[in-house]
Amino acid sequence: MGQSPFLERVRRAIRVRHYSIRTEQAYLAWIRRYINYQGKRHPADMAEAEVGEFLTYLAVERHVAPATQNQALNALVFLYAKVLERPLEGLPQVVRATHRPKLPVVLTHDEVRRLLAALRGAHWLIACLQYGSGLRLLESVRLRVKDLDFTHRAIYVRDGKGRKDRIVTLPEDLCLPLRRHLQTRRTLFEQDLADGVGSVYLPHALARKYPSAPEEWAWQYVFAANQLSHDPRSEVRRRHHFAESSVQKAVKNAVRRAGIAKPASCHTLRHSFATHLLERGADIRTVQEQLGHADLRTTQIYTHVLQRGGMAVVSPLGAVLSGG
Repeated sequence: MGQSPFLERVRRAIRVRHYSIRTEQAYLAWIRRYINYQGKRHPADMAEAEVGEFLTYLAVERHVAPATQNQALNALVFLYAKVLERPLEGLPQVVRATHRPKLPVVLTHDEVRRLLAALRGAHWLIACLQYGSGLRLLESVRLRVKDLDFTHRAIYVRDGKGRKDRIVTLPEDLCLPLRRHLQTRRTLFEQDLADGVGSVYLPHALARKYPSAPEEWAWQYVFAANQLSHDPRSEVRRRHHFAESSVQKAVKNAVRRAGIAKPASCHTLRHSFATHLLERGADIRTVQEQLGHADLRTTQIYTHVLQRGGMAVVSPLGAVLSGG
């Protein structure tokens, strides 16, 4: 199915617009699921009714999150407007996915300490950046050398969630380990250059604006993959950044080795960063800026974590047990 002429046509329509590889993969996956759900009928033979039916199925039977349902909708809107050139005009009544607010998993200071102690090398550095700077997983592995400002103790997050840039703190305790890591990283880069594989990936607009940048040290990924790979679009052989799955696996194993009885993940370190900042008296607007939240209400979930902590309510049990 992935090699069908129609899906290749969709792929070409995505690439000519220079969408990211992640958007390409997501759109193709949703269009494939839509076709399969409708008994492998061709999208040209379907319209608004079938799209609405599929979106309702995702909400009612698959219980997807609102953001997931919206991504599926965006993929199908693109399919009909840009590929079939027949824009959708008003969907039938669609059951919308409901938002199920969840309190984030937060680690104690001791649990963070134990988790980090169970990590090594680049995985340790990346986890430290997630807890120490509040970086998302993808933001941390995508860091380039020029994004680290040791002089001002700052990290420049480029094209974060929502395609927004922001500046976050660079922890003092990470400066020396990061400098040492970059020394080793530069040696690898120079060897790659000598081998003719030192050109790093840049988004289309940047590559066109700065044609020499892919082979400059400042643009290289801080956390480079151990192995060379072929770019899925250009087929250029190069060194990409650390795989997210590699970091996720390392953190999962560290949680187990540290004996932490919580469903902790990479994102848990970011949750813990925000909660611990607020515990120390940080202004919520400052925390919002550090996290890159567009809406303050998203950040306020961490105040709920603090308010609902065990120390927020005095249990009546003690009085009963003491006979008071």
